[in-house]
Amino acid sequence: MQNSAFDPLRIGPLTLRNRYIKSATNEGMARGGVPSKALVNHHRSMAAGGVGMTTVAYCAVSADGRTFVDQVQLKPETLPHLRALTDAVHREGAAACAQITHGGAFTFLPQLSTRYPLSASGGFNAVGAISGRFLRTGMQEADMETVTQQFVDGARLAREAGFDAVEIHMGHGYLLSQFLSPAYNRRRDQYGGDAAARARYPAQVLRRVLDRVGRDIAVSCKIGVTEGFKKGGTAEEAAVIAKILEREGAHLLVLSGGMNVEAPWAIFGSPMPREAAEIAQNPVVRLASRLMHLVEPKIEFKPLYLREHSLKVRAAVSMPLAYLGGAKSIQGIDQVIADGFDAVVMGRALIHDPDLVSKFASGAATESGCTACNRCVVSMYTPAGTHCVIKAAPDASLNQIPAAP
Repeated sequence: MQNSAFDPLRIGPLTLRNRYIKSATNEGMARGGVPSKALVNHHRSMAAGGVGMTTVAYCAVSADGRTFVDQVQLKPETLPHLRALTDAVHREGAAACAQITHGGAFTFLPQLSTRYPLSASGGFNAVGAISGRFLRTGMQEADMETVTQQFVDGARLAREAGFDAVEIHMGHGYLLSQFLSPAYNRRRDQYGGDAAARARYPAQVLRRVLDRVGRDIAVSCKIGVTEGFKKGGTAEEAAVIAKILEREGAHLLVLSGGMNVEAPWAIFGSPMPREAAEIAQNPVVRLASRLMHLVEPKIEFKPLYLREHSLKVRAAVSMPLAYLGGAKSIQGIDQVIADGFDAVVMGRALIHDPDLVSKFASGAATESGCTACNRCVVSMYTPAGTHCVIKAAPDASLNQIPAAP
């Protein structure tokens, strides 16, 4: 008997064929910002493999909002290529979601339109120290209005490109999570203070996006249930934030954890292998990976590693929630659904085997063969883009070909 994760799920105006969602995992398949045929194949394979929805990672809402040059930016020039992707996903019967994002101070771009990258508060920029950009600028209300409109315009463009949903990224150390994080947000105005005050600006972005596209496509938010380091946000604060986003009308919250700079291991529930740093061709990424090993705690992967934190959010709200974090077996997915989560979000397990959901459905598999080695994470910087390194790499030449003719 199939588990209830195969039941349809309604989120806002969208109904998914099942409750399996491919998470947004940076693909490295948009050279020069142009979505490639490799990116289309990557998400088409997830759809063909049985997921209800696949999420395209890091679609920047502005040029300054990118972390790297080779990332998708939502603008008219990329729409034909993104339409090729959404058409391919739809032909396989799945929905397509665009993760809409602004990196804020978490950026390695060689040039910005501002002297220093924008963030919730000014001061020392930890990630910028790696690339020589040591300071960040606290956003003024005019900056906040500009970026809010960029999120709105990005959502509109995603809808135009054929996406069925957008996921507003409010986690992992990007701009909106810099407002949510007590470690980043030191503001003394209405946008700083306790968790509710820190959530005010992200909630305003959500409200404006919902007002523009929420009747036509699903609007979800990705938040961290723990930031994973001493001065970071907690599950109790995440519950407060979730209540505010529920009140604003979010159709779904995707629950994640960790921060790209301070606690990347908390995102993955396991450490990055030392040899993985050498895969990266980007020298800044190589340096960052090496430095990370100096502070990384000794941890071992365990299934459902964010469950304890996520349950605190589940207890706080009644809205649809999607669990992310170490769900890689039928047993684990059954536990997630029994816990009251409405969907399960999977990343590495589907990178390892895009057909995993279909294999779960047929009984051909009950657990993913993914070892949580995290070498796929750094593979995004290789010519082929993100892939499971214990399997054959995809055709790297497709990563040089634009998705649309």
